[in-house]
Amino acid sequence: MNRYIARCIDRLIERDLSIFGAVLIQGPKWCGKTTTAQRFAASSLSLSDPAGGFAALQLARLDPAQAVVGSAPRLIDEWQEEPKIWDAVRFECDRRMGEPGQFLLTGSATPNAASQPMHSGVGRVSRLRMDTMTLLELGISSGSVSLGTLFAEKPIGVALGSIEGISAIADLVCRGGWPQAVGRSTEDAMCISSAYVDGVCESDVSKVDGVKRDPEKVRALLSSLARNESTLAGEKSLEKDLGGDVSRSTLRRYMDALRRINIIDDIPAWHPALRSSVKLRQSAKRHLSDPSLAVALLGANPESLVSDPKTLGLLFESFVLHDLKVYAAVNDSSVSHYHDADDLEVDAVIHRRDGTWIAVEVKLGSSQIPEASANLLRLERKLVERGKKPPAAKLIVIGFGMPAHTMPEGVIVAPVDTLAP
Repeated sequence: MNRYIARCIDRLIERDLSIFGAVLIQGPKWCGKTTTAQRFAASSLSLSDPAGGFAALQLARLDPAQAVVGSAPRLIDEWQEEPKIWDAVRFECDRRMGEPGQFLLTGSATPNAASQPMHSGVGRVSRLRMDTMTLLELGISSGSVSLGTLFAEKPIGVALGSIEGISAIADLVCRGGWPQAVGRSTEDAMCISSAYVDGVCESDVSKVDGVKRDPEKVRALLSSLARNESTLAGEKSLEKDLGGDVSRSTLRRYMDALRRINIIDDIPAWHPALRSSVKLRQSAKRHLSDPSLAVALLGANPESLVSDPKTLGLLFESFVLHDLKVYAAVNDSSVSHYHDADDLEVDAVIHRRDGTWIAVEVKLGSSQIPEASANLLRLERKLVERGKKPPAAKLIVIGFGMPAHTMPEGVIVAPVDTLAP
């Protein structure tokens, strides 16, 4: 039996099972949702397992109330295969008088509006996002620089990264964070990403709502998104990239379907509460759920990325933000990007509901640190002048080249393989 690799979401699941009647774990396929949920479940019912999924699915359709019967926490794997399960879980949570820790649900897709459950689940169901593995989960990051420490405004020590050179960065980006790739070669890991893309194009994007979609158009759209990874490309840019083969309405329907199977995971724009007006851009930054998917869609490999630093830089930004989003969730915070009308752009802002925030720039190499530092200091001055409290930390995440340290201006530099929640 393979050893379980601890995931950052574990502590959130444990916390929410002690508060809510049910916990929903949602995220892209193959990211490890079922394996993790089984660690907490006392009984389970899988609606997608080829060995017994058909019988389980029939039970869920004929008698959803019976399907949710079992020792608590009861895991219902891929619950969206029969949306009536949702209301059965919600009703059972009410019947058990709000007793926490009754159910775990996993889902790789969100049902369409026609099959949505009647009740939102507010107060009964906690929703958690799970992603592919981070460098900390893969055992690559030392975890020396934690977001919790930065939010607490505590100093960091000097910490060394282990990544040596641009080739190693390119290799990590190509591998991605798929649990199935652990212990395998980079070539095998890239095959997993390619198979994922094939599955999305040929089946998953149509299965989500039963609407048949052209696999070639889906692939063309995904390829356009890959070319625009870590950019602010809007619908017009995507339409132009597709050469007029897809109308605006079709584009929106396809994008909605891709979001509902969690393959698109864009970074929204940050809108801080300010006493004076600042004109902020509204566009989200384009991101796929794992940077290795963009690599597969671009037909790239470690060697080709090393010879194309611009593309590698964009993919490295996506790679870092992927991990930061996981670490941020553990700290009850969210990740956005900042871009205003003065064209001041900062790659990420990690922010809490209480207004605490961390400004982050992502740079592939150490030579870009001065530019990144100037951006962070400019953002701090601008927002403080307009009534925002200063950031808890100003962070530059780099790929390699120097240890984690704090510069005289108070800007922290940290290699990506020193980060942790």
